[in-house]
Amino acid sequence: MRYELVIFDNDGVLVDSEPLSNTLLAGYLTELGHPTSYEDSLRDYMGAAMHRVHDLILERTGQRLPEDFDEVFHGRVFAAFERELEVVAGVPEMLEKLSAEGVAYCVASSGSHERIRVGHRKTGLDRWFREGNVFSSQDVGRGKPAPDLFLYAAERMGVAPERCVVVEDSPLGVQAAVAAGMDVYGFTAMTPVERLVGVEGCFDDMGELPGLLA
Repeated sequence: MRYELVIFDNDGVLVDSEPLSNTLLAGYLTELGHPTSYEDSLRDYMGAAMHRVHDLILERTGQRLPEDFDEVFHGRVFAAFERELEVVAGVPEMLEKLSAEGVAYCVASSGSHERIRVGHRKTGLDRWFREGNVFSSQDVGRGKPAPDLFLYAAERMGVAPERCVVVEDSPLGVQAAVAAGMDVYGFTAMTPVERLVGVEGCFDDMGELPGLLA
């Protein structure tokens, strides 16, 4: 293995949550008077921390979202997760292979710790991801595309940034990984290859990943 640490994004990479969460986000913003399509939500918010939603709405409309926006939205998302969330195909087998080879890994997500825990518990990924290798944008001052979260995860895992590789599916996440000085591979199950600028390579099947990193 060319790397000492594999850092995974969570939503869309480990759990198939992007369709659920972006459908709900688009619907809630529209409900509040900010017409947003599913495609708009993917383009503007996929891979981002919640503060980006607040920032863009304020910038575009001059209006602030309700104080309970995050609470209401997360309540809807968690309920949907409990009903419908599934693991991304091939992820358990890929993690088994990395574990068998002794490769260190962690998750660094724009989502909250609660969101990560709910999704991992529902999909069984809590078997591989526990407190010591789970990092959230809540842990740092700035979320993606700033490099802070990836640098924080590397520091906590005790690995130099140049020895880390990131697996991402969003342009914002790729920007963050590149800014952190890390190699990054793009998972293209939902994102067109041309939007993931700066990656070492792309793949759309989790079974391919261990071979790419070898």
